[in-house]
Amino acid sequence: MAMAALSSSTTVAPCCVKGTVAVRASERSRSLRSSAWQMGDVAQLRSVAKIGAGVVVGKRRIGVVACAAATSTDVPTVADTKGAFIKSYRKPIPSIYSNVIQELLVQQHLMRYNTTYMYDPVFALGFVTVYDQLMDGYPNDADRDSIFKAYISALNEDPELYRKDAKKLEEWAAAQSGSGIADFSGKDGEVEAALKDIAERAAGKGTFHYSRFFAIGLFRLLECANASDPAILESLAKALNVSKRSVDRDLDVYRNLLSKLAQGKELIKEYVEREKKKAAERDAAAANTKSAETVAKTEGANSTETVAKTEGANSTSE
Repeated sequence: MAMAALSSSTTVAPCCVKGTVAVRASERSRSLRSSAWQMGDVAQLRSVAKIGAGVVVGKRRIGVVACAAATSTDVPTVADTKGAFIKSYRKPIPSIYSNVIQELLVQQHLMRYNTTYMYDPVFALGFVTVYDQLMDGYPNDADRDSIFKAYISALNEDPELYRKDAKKLEEWAAAQSGSGIADFSGKDGEVEAALKDIAERAAGKGTFHYSRFFAIGLFRLLECANASDPAILESLAKALNVSKRSVDRDLDVYRNLLSKLAQGKELIKEYVEREKKKAAERDAAAANTKSAETVAKTEGANSTETVAKTEGANSTSE
């Protein structure tokens, strides 16, 4: 990882302790949820959030993150970020999605306000790839886009920039030859310039924060370029000055989770169909109730009218 590990002998400032304990408790909770996949529990879908869980901070970086957040007066808390998201997107989100989004948001908050963090387009591509896979099959496409905007905005970043950069990198990669995707250093262009900047910062000439989102962004670049040779990934990682071992490790986790995500999508499909059926039943019940009320009113009115006519006829006869 880009940041040095905190050993057990490292002294952590008092301001860090509370945040560190809370995050470690969250990690233990995620570990328990992960086992649900093996048990076939419906709640297993939440473990898909692990696509973002090591994306942000590893266990050995927690103290630094907590301390940075605790000592900076202008850094929002996790509660602030979650509150901003809820305020921006007020519609209810089905729990099977909401749980994943909320957990992922907490993880990305910790990464976003890490002192080594700096936005880059490869990271953006990685996050967009993960988000689109997680939300594939969401009942409403417009709402899915609105959730994305609320999510990124809650982190004080630009959702349009994420989408724009992700699309730009995908189009660029699709136009490259398989092996040529790692030869950006000798070329000119907007994407090439961005990759050169990342390489320089990763080499120690600036701030660079490696994350699993970054690794997924690299994977997506190779995917768009139809570059399946492992040697090309090695060349690209070397050109960007990032650890090939870290990238391989994170991509192994990502690939394993893709298969679990496929299982999760089946759960989502069942959930959506079940909710549609419930909604249809509610609508039918409401329609029946309204119809019954209409019939009752009509019969009541007819009965009243008949009685009135009968009484009128009797009165005339007398």
